[in-house]
Amino acid sequence: MSAMSGPEATSLRHLPAVAAVLATAEAAPLLERHGRAATTDAIRQAIDAAREALRAAPATAPSAAELAQRAQGLLESRAPSLRPLFNLTGTVLHTNLGRAVLAEAAVEAAVAAMRHAVALEYDLDSGTRGERDDHLRALLCELTGAQDATVVNNNAAAVLLCLNTLALGREAVVSRGELIEIGGAFRMPDIMARAGARMVEVGTTNRTHPADYRDALNADTGVVLKVHTSNYRIQGFTAEVGARKLAALADAAGVPLLNDLGSGTLVDLSRYGLAKEPTVRQAVAEGARLVTFSGDKLLGGPQAGFIVGDRALIARINRNPLKRALRVDKLRLAAIEATLNLYRDPDRLAERLPTLRFLARDKAGIEAQARRLLPAVAERLGMAFAVEVGDCLSQVGSGALPLDTLASAALRIRPRGSQRELEQLAAALRALPRPIVGRVADGALRLDLRCLAETDETPFLASLAQLDTGSLAAHDP
Repeated sequence: MSAMSGPEATSLRHLPAVAAVLATAEAAPLLERHGRAATTDAIRQAIDAAREALRAAPATAPSAAELAQRAQGLLESRAPSLRPLFNLTGTVLHTNLGRAVLAEAAVEAAVAAMRHAVALEYDLDSGTRGERDDHLRALLCELTGAQDATVVNNNAAAVLLCLNTLALGREAVVSRGELIEIGGAFRMPDIMARAGARMVEVGTTNRTHPADYRDALNADTGVVLKVHTSNYRIQGFTAEVGARKLAALADAAGVPLLNDLGSGTLVDLSRYGLAKEPTVRQAVAEGARLVTFSGDKLLGGPQAGFIVGDRALIARINRNPLKRALRVDKLRLAAIEATLNLYRDPDRLAERLPTLRFLARDKAGIEAQARRLLPAVAERLGMAFAVEVGDCLSQVGSGALPLDTLASAALRIRPRGSQRELEQLAAALRALPRPIVGRVADGALRLDLRCLAETDETPFLASLAQLDTGSLAAHDP
């Protein structure tokens, strides 16, 4: 008995072969754009899907041209998942959204490094092998006042490398109130263990005194660690030993002080209306033998971890085999160098560095932008949603300045029907070719415009125009 008969078998027999679909005019641009292998695979998938559909419900078999169009849809659905989006969450340095937006100078430098051979580890003067750290050493020393500097792929790596170099098999002394945990399972006790150091906790959660450190220091101490609690604050009945006093105490015992600033900043943030944070230059001047900090947080550059300080200690760190495993590539080096160069012109820094520009935006300007965009957004969303301009509070993000908020303005979108409509809208905005990511809170979708540059207003509205409002729940007034 035949497995198939009648209309079903007839329909299947009329399915075009892969070669026939490849020969269509519709397949030609797919071959040009995606290549023969990917296009052929997509056509096979389209034919297989059509075959299953005909077996389930006999119908007219799709033509070769139709199958090529279906293959095009499959190929386009494989667009890169790491693509640009609009960060309207109100968190400037959003870890899940890539943290700092790079300055144009950094983007141009990275692109140039991608397109051309560069003297990454080549000394053009002598024609011999050079060091990749040389591209940043002088800049970092100039901006921080340190004797020497090196760079690795993030600040967690910087701390790990310092601890492994200074305290492998030895003790690392740290205040109990500074045993931080940040996102991605970075816990200071675990990092110390992985670095091969034996952690010695001193003091209590809320109060640590100089005597606590003195009592812990001995011939087996490799390093004293001070950690800037950048992602939380302990308030009330508290005491800590300042970096200057702790550096003197460590020096007297012949032990280096490692000061981990976490986010770190090269400028006084108070000039931009933000809370004052210790700068790297201040940490160096206070006597820490080594200071570590991030590149992609308050500094506003690509992901990186910097180690600056004593020349002899930096040399030891650079001899550690782990350094090679944690080094950065030419793209990031180029972007870092361009970013650091912007700090040499502090008067125009906020104008050129997106992170500082977003953080320093005043509420009045953001509110004016929101009112400018309101009519177009309301018209696009239709009667199913009410859109208004409202006050909100932005935050820095990535563990920096955790208690500080920034007065801002947002487009607040509320459903006229059920909360489910709001969830559908948020999902539909995230599904756009250039997603729009806001924050749902208090029964509304809030689009905080702090990180929407004026030059991005037109692209934002163009992206919103692609929203399929028909897929959203309709409102019956």
